Order: sequence, then structure tokens, then C-alpha cells
Amino acid sequence: MRYGNIEFLYLLALIVMLIIGFIFAAKRRRAALEKFAQNVTLSRLVYTISGKLRFTKYAFLTIGCLFLIFALIEPKWGYHLEEVTRRGIDIVIAVDTSKSMLADDIKPDRLAAAKRKIEDLLRVLDGDRIGLVAFAGSAFTYCPLTIDYGAFRLFLDDLDTSVIPLGGTDMNAAIEKCLQTFDPELKKHKTIILITDGEDHSGKAIEAAKKARKNGAVIYTVGIGKKDGSYIKVKDKNGKDTLLKGKDGQVIKSRLDEIMLNKIALETGGAYTPAYGSEWGLEQIYTQEIALIEERELGSERVKKYEDRFQIPLIIALIFITVESLIGERRHKNNDTSQL
Repeated sequence: MRYGNIEFLYLLALIVMLIIGFIFAAKRRRAALEKFAQNVTLSRLVYTISGKLRFTKYAFLTIGCLFLIFALIEPKWGYHLEEVTRRGIDIVIAVDTSKSMLADDIKPDRLAAAKRKIEDLLRVLDGDRIGLVAFAGSAFTYCPLTIDYGAFRLFLDDLDTSVIPLGGTDMNAAIEKCLQTFDPELKKHKTIILITDGEDHSGKAIEAAKKARKNGAVIYTVGIGKKDGSYIKVKDKNGKDTLLKGKDGQVIKSRLDEIMLNKIALETGGAYTPAYGSEWGLEQIYTQEIALIEERELGSERVKKYEDRFQIPLIIALIFITVESLIGERRHKNNDTSQL
């Protein structure tokens, strides 16, 4: 047996509270009557009220509520096999993990902000496969293409600036690795989302973009950081915050290269969006651009579709509640006469 809303089981606590309430009300009613009559008088006053009928009403109401809760958790049993076809596109997100992503011009820092926005993107994906590439001075596939968004989140959470030991920002390597992550036989339906501060140290990013276009991939670039740049805070050997310095001893200031990112996107027919300001557009890129790309069939399989059976406990609940409302608490007149 399966359940559609198992979380409603917490409502069973209401049944316990209902039973306790019935017991408390009965005792309170009895105590109130004893204030106004002696036991003999009390027996005559309450004779017309049937304890058994009152108990039956309580029992029927409780059972009715119990089956109502059972209906709310949506029990399912029995199934039929159904052919399900999955359609979508392949999306590889390349995230810059170089030290410049530790700049805090976007709070708390560029990399943390990027990961947060990728999480938001996952919520609007509709059956598409998604992969993750990490890059700095080199690149590698951190998560292969998958429709298991939960597994993807685990890789995303683990992403930090230490995963690539080689420093720098090689966007050429990032794009090349994204292309290798796709199915080599696939000629289209391929999308790359490149998230970086745009400081390409390889000088070959445009050549890589041209190769991506020939391979049927569209690149959407996200420039993360502010135009005027930011200094990069790192931990020294003593664990204290210090500013990152170059080999020449000068403090490094990371600046966003929007011109380069625009060129990469335009080369493949994609689009560029900045990440500074209160809002930036990973979700907009997907809904307004990527989701409009022609989808391909990602495969089909026969799956079990369990039958909803909530109607059965719902009908039982309504029967018990209806009967409870029709039951009176007074004894029948012929019973009264026989006792006099």
C-alpha cells in the first residue's frame, strides 16, 4: 500500500484528543448534575438519557473522523502499467571555482550566491537532464548529466574553491569539458550555462565558443560580480582574514569582464545576464530562453501507476458521521413504560 499524503498522520493526535474530550465532558456533566440532585432524584432526572446511545454516538463520530483522516492520507493500492516518455534538454552548468569567486561584492561571496541561484533554477526545471562542471585553471565534470536533482544538489553543496588545485580562470577548458559531458552523438538540444566573473586567463574562450556552436551547443553566460570589482578575502596560516595578493605582492582586485561574456554568448546564439543587483536571471534564462528550445525524447519506460483509493475511507467516514447525527440520546417511550 502507498500513501499520497503520509504527513497527515499527525492528525491521529486529534482522535486521542477527541476521546479525552468525550471522557472529560461526561465526567463534567455528571459532576454538574450531582450539584443539584441527590442520587435517587438524579436517577429519575437522567433516566430518559441512554448512556449506551450516547456512547454509540461518540464511538460513531470518532470512527468517522478516523476514516476521514485515512482518506486525507490518500491510500493507494492496486496498479496498472503506463508508458511514460521523458522529454527535455541537456543543461551543463559550469561554475567558476577560482579564488576570485571568494570576493564579497555579492554577499556572502560570489560562489555562495551562485550556488544559491542554481538551487532556485532546480525548482523550475521540468524533466531536463542537468550536469555540473567545476573550473578554475583547469576543469572537470563534477556531476554527470542526470535527472536526479537530489543527487545534483549533493554535488552542488560540496562545491568550493578548493576542488580545483590549479589557480586561474580557464574558460576555454570549462567550455571544452562541458562539450565532453554531453552525449557525443547529440547534435543539438545542448545548453551550457557559464557562471564566472569573466576574467579569462587562457585567451581562448572565443575559440571554444565557436567550437561549441559547431557542436550544436548554446552558451548562456552569467557574470557574477560588480563592474568596479572587489578585493578577495582569504584565510592566512593563522586562520585570520587577509586580502589575496599576487606573486608581485600586490593586492589582487577582481573585476567583472562583461564584454568577454557577451562575446561568448553571442557567438553561440545565447544571451548574457549580469549577477549584480538584487535580482539576476538564472530562472529567467531558463523560462525565457532554454525552455523554448525544442525538446528531445530522453527515453521512455513502463512505470507503475498506483490507483487512488481515498474514496473508500471517505465514504465510510461519511456513513459513520451521518448515522451519528441521526442517533438520539433519549430512550424509546415503550422502554420508559416498561420500567415504570
